[in-house]
Amino acid sequence: MRWSAQTDRGRVRPNNEDAFLALALDAREVRLLGKSGELPLGDADLVFAVSDGMGGAKSGEFASRFAVDRITRLLPPRFRRGVANTPTEHFTTTLAEVFAAIHHDLLRLGFAYEECAGMGATLTLAWLTPTRLFFAHLGDSRLYRRSADGTLAQLTHDHTHVGWLRRQGQLNEREARTHPRRNALTQALGAGHQFIAPQLGSLDLAPGDRVLLCTDGLVDGLWDRRLAEILSDSEQPNATAAQRLVATAVADSGRDNTTAVVVDLVAPSPIAARRR
Repeated sequence: MRWSAQTDRGRVRPNNEDAFLALALDAREVRLLGKSGELPLGDADLVFAVSDGMGGAKSGEFASRFAVDRITRLLPPRFRRGVANTPTEHFTTTLAEVFAAIHHDLLRLGFAYEECAGMGATLTLAWLTPTRLFFAHLGDSRLYRRSADGTLAQLTHDHTHVGWLRRQGQLNEREARTHPRRNALTQALGAGHQFIAPQLGSLDLAPGDRVLLCTDGLVDGLWDRRLAEILSDSEQPNATAAQRLVATAVADSGRDNTTAVVVDLVAPSPIAARRR
């Protein structure tokens, strides 16, 4: 697996309320990973996440960072209790428990501290094992897969009324992007929501697949067709895929904080394969 991550506050907002996470997880330890790197898939499970915070003053920034930090504390104990190498439903149950715990914690902070009242966050998480990708999602951040044949598919659905209208075929992409309520969330972690129902799913990956996790600032600046074009580009010197996506989105829009995490499943070279 090869990954890259980038975040930018954009050209309008004074602070960055986005946060991202890159994590390696095995039975012995949990390791925070840098903004880019590569690891053999099988040495450890890899976890990536993006979160977009909301709330007054600095509470949105705190909410997103709190959400991704809680993943590092909640997921490892459940992993060690036997989630690895178990059926799919154990992965999805674990992710549902993690989301519920973060939601509860954000609500509790919102009730306990006036400056945290109403704060919340989106969260999109991808958990990569040697055989499958498991994901959990809440809000309007997104998870995409660009297959080796160049096909781009949005795996998550936006928890907004506009997102629901588009899934029902009542809006096209252009109409959804300009709708006055496109940013009104129907679900988020915290934010005063009493109940949540995160989207949970899994799929097989193949060499050549590319996975993108992003906040809504990225898709505010880039149409799906442009996303597919950039994700299909070969690596340019001195620029990671995530850097290219974020830089292009900020240049074209920049009205919101913008974050991208790009993960590639790379086929090993014949020499490396023989050595293994």
